[in-house]
Amino acid sequence: MKITFLIHNVYGIGGTIRTTLNLASALAERHEVTIVSMLRHRARPQFAIDERVRVVPLVDLRKESADTGDPLLHQPSEAFPTAEKRYRQYNRLTDLRAEGYLRDCDADVILGTRPGVNVYLARFAPHRALRIAQEHLTHNSHSKQLRAQLAPHYRTLDAVTTTTEADAAVYRARMRLPGVRVQAVPNSVPEPRVAPADGEAKVIAAAGRLVRAKRFDLLIESFTEVAAEHPDWRLRIYGAGTDKERLQCLMDEHGLAGRAHLMGVASPIEAEFAQASLVVSASEAESFGMTLVEAMRCGVPVVSADCPLGPAEIIRDGVDGRLVPVGDRAALTAVLLDLIADDAARRRMGEAARTAARRYDPELVAQNCEALFADLAATRRTRAWTRQRAVWRGRLRRRVPAAFRPLLPLVSSLPRRLRHRAS
Repeated sequence: MKITFLIHNVYGIGGTIRTTLNLASALAERHEVTIVSMLRHRARPQFAIDERVRVVPLVDLRKESADTGDPLLHQPSEAFPTAEKRYRQYNRLTDLRAEGYLRDCDADVILGTRPGVNVYLARFAPHRALRIAQEHLTHNSHSKQLRAQLAPHYRTLDAVTTTTEADAAVYRARMRLPGVRVQAVPNSVPEPRVAPADGEAKVIAAAGRLVRAKRFDLLIESFTEVAAEHPDWRLRIYGAGTDKERLQCLMDEHGLAGRAHLMGVASPIEAEFAQASLVVSASEAESFGMTLVEAMRCGVPVVSADCPLGPAEIIRDGVDGRLVPVGDRAALTAVLLDLIADDAARRRMGEAARTAARRYDPELVAQNCEALFADLAATRRTRAWTRQRAVWRGRLRRRVPAAFRPLLPLVSSLPRRLRHRAS
């Protein structure tokens, strides 16, 4: 089977890139896998890519590239949704390159990995291929305008996958997609190439983009209270972002010099997590929570804010980690103090976390994807009929005066009811 992933920029850094590469590598065991990168800005990718996976960049943004002199690069995109936050990075050149590649694509399955790229998939990919939109963000994180722009395109696809079952339920309830399978497919995280944590290190770790929504400020304030009772413990925060200066000032204000550190970007992060005894996420929102699983695979228990959709599907509170209310500094501090004081409980949770996180192994996720592909292929005609019937109903509804529209469900059910009476 030929499988193609469409990604924004595989040469960058981010959770979507990591999980796409993990899944692509697992699928390459049995299939021919290609990753099509809409953009390229550097000679070599930041993450290692399985040599069996082919990478095809479409638009090269490096200074020496001929693409930078193409006037189409400076004309606004006509296909990429304007409400997508990456819209300004797309242009007529990306439109035409994506269209040209997809029109001639001979893949059996094509997967998009962000909303705007999923629109390219819907508009340009051949219908003979299974076309699947992956959503690595959540339905509610999209603006109302973006959701309106996505819906008509998503209705033409074979499936939309989310990273959590909770988000899949939101899509089913709020975005009408007749004939389109909406299914949760979690991100995949491989077995780390480091020894698991032994629970001895007096280190609390955290990782992510240094932005306000991740609430590293709340973690720093909580750690200030922890450090007052346990001055031998340290806090290490990994990542980069616009909030770096503010967070450093906050550490200085609380007198945490030598105890709390902004460590910068670390890749792979597992080597750092394995040197910690606790990992914390105080984020207000997560679409999945890659760092949670990465820490758990290292045998480190995670303390996470119970933000919507992600953490509660990953962590079993009190078994392999702890969940605390979003934004509750007192609760976060209390849990950290409890786990620091109870070595046995911390190690027990770490072992349970390592076992539980195996369900995110890339091979298992790849098998789930293969089952989805097979089912989508088997139900293609049925789903096409469901989609077409919804189109007819929509047209009929628009032609019927508003006063009579409440009767439409009754009218549409008459043939089925008459058949039932005759039998």
